[in-house]
This record gives sequence, structure tokens and C-alpha cells, in this order.
Amino acid sequence: MPQYAPLFERAASAPPVPRGLPLVIALTGFTDAGNAVSQLIDVMRDDLDALPLAVFDNDILLDYRARRPLVTFDGERVTEYRPQRLELSLVRDALGQPFLLLAGYEPDFVWERFARDVLALAEEYGVSTVTWVQAIPMPVPHTRPIGTTVSGTRSDLTEAHSVWRPHTQVPGTIGHLLELRFARADVPVAGFVLLVPHYLGDTEYPAATLAALDSITAATGLVFTGDDLRERNREFLQRVQEQVEENEELTRMLHGLEDRYDAYMAGSTTQAVPMVHTGDLPSADELAAELERFLATRPSPDDDKGGARG
Repeated sequence: MPQYAPLFERAASAPPVPRGLPLVIALTGFTDAGNAVSQLIDVMRDDLDALPLAVFDNDILLDYRARRPLVTFDGERVTEYRPQRLELSLVRDALGQPFLLLAGYEPDFVWERFARDVLALAEEYGVSTVTWVQAIPMPVPHTRPIGTTVSGTRSDLTEAHSVWRPHTQVPGTIGHLLELRFARADVPVAGFVLLVPHYLGDTEYPAATLAALDSITAATGLVFTGDDLRERNREFLQRVQEQVEENEELTRMLHGLEDRYDAYMAGSTTQAVPMVHTGDLPSADELAAELERFLATRPSPDDDKGGARG
């Protein structure tokens, strides 16, 4: 058998990891409408002080020509080289609850090996659930809540939050492969695809990242404040509104999208509701109260045996 170089290295100063934590997966790649996942990664790494456990090897997984590293040129010389990062980290939410985060770029190569390594790490740490997020452009208005398509093995989340349930074939992502592998390993897994207004797909749309955080909260009970994102979202929506009001064609397009969205939701047979409104999220206190409600209604580990994984 051929000998392969390992895909990752253990972080030298990795902290101890409690068993049974949820795993959150945020990988950029084929599509990231509204830069939802990119912004999510920044929030998780910078605002929540992620501590690396395993660092994956760019020279094996990354096509540098497709996603070139950033360099800083200072007048007459290169002063900084910033490669892409793909890491498994230990993170704590706004209430100090720990969770695992696999975040960074979607691998360009050796998907099957990567999936096997991720599942092995998840088994090593005894992860309790897996939640991953993706964002795609859709013909929906920014004046309505951001909807999601929920896949995976957690039917409670699908029933509660999947507003669009297509039967189709689409180009796959590494998130889809990981979902399939975790499902076959009998690990509870849920994927949230955020349905982002197509005309905002190339922007940094803060509401999309707020919706990603809300999706993770719904799946895990983790709490995120998102104060900076909410402030940025208010400013962003104000600029969008000003542009719409000044352009008759944009106004007609928006009204048409609103009519189609409202008609679809009115005729939908599902009881699911969109994840988050494009306005403010609840405050930290309200989120803490929601967490208490979530924990109070969550089955105990004993109750969860015998089928809750499916």
C-alpha cells in the first residue's frame, strides 16, 4: 500500500478537550452567498478566541493557484505572507460553553482521506452532534426572513426550519460528503443551507451570518451575541434601502420577489419557519433564556438511546 503523508498536525499547545462536545463545521468553497460562512469563521476565530487542536496541511489539500495566499507589499519588499487556514479548534460561546469548530477552506483534493480523518477526530473526541452551514443565492427578497434548507438525520430540525425541500441534484461540497459519512456512522448531523437574496450574493451580507449563528444555536443550544454583526446589518440594510428607493427597476424587482415569496409561504404545507429575521437578533439575556428552555425540553442521554440519532 502507498504511504501517505498525514493531512494534519496536532497543535503543540492544544488544550484538553472534554468529551461529548458538539462539532460545528464552517468551510468556504463552491458557494458562499453573502460571504456568510467567511464572516462566520471570522467571528468564531477572532471574537471567540479559538484554540487550535489540529492544523491541516495546505500543501496537500489546497490548490494555491485557485485560492492564492495574501501577501503584503510595503513599498519595496514583501513583508507578510498569509496562507489559508483549515483547523479543528476548541471554542467557547458567549456563555462559556465549549464546542469543536472545523473551519477554513474547502479542500481541493483528497476528499475521501479528509473525510476519514475528520470522522476519526470526531470519534476520538466523542462528538455529540455535527452541524454544518452553507449559503447559496436564491431569488428571495432581503425584506423577508432568511430561509433555510435543512438536511441530515435530525428530523426535528428539518420539520422546524426547512422552508424549502427540493428533490434535485446539485454540485456537491465537502459538507455534503461529511454529512453522508457522519450519518452512516450514526452520529446526529444537520446541514443548514441559507437561502440568501441573489442580488446580495457577492456582498458581505451580515444578516446571512446572523442566520448562520441562529441555525447553529437551534441545532446545538450554543449562544452567540453577534452585537457587531447586528450593528453592521442595520447600516447595510439602510444603504440597500436607499439604493432601492432611488432605482425604479430595483423597486419593481423587489416587489416581485416579495409577492413570489409571500405566495410560496402562504401555499406551503410545511410548518417550518425561517431561521432569523433580517432585523435584530435577541439580546444576550434573551438568548440565555432561550438556552434554558432548550435544555429543559431536550431529551436526556438515556432518553436519546434507541433511535434519536436517526
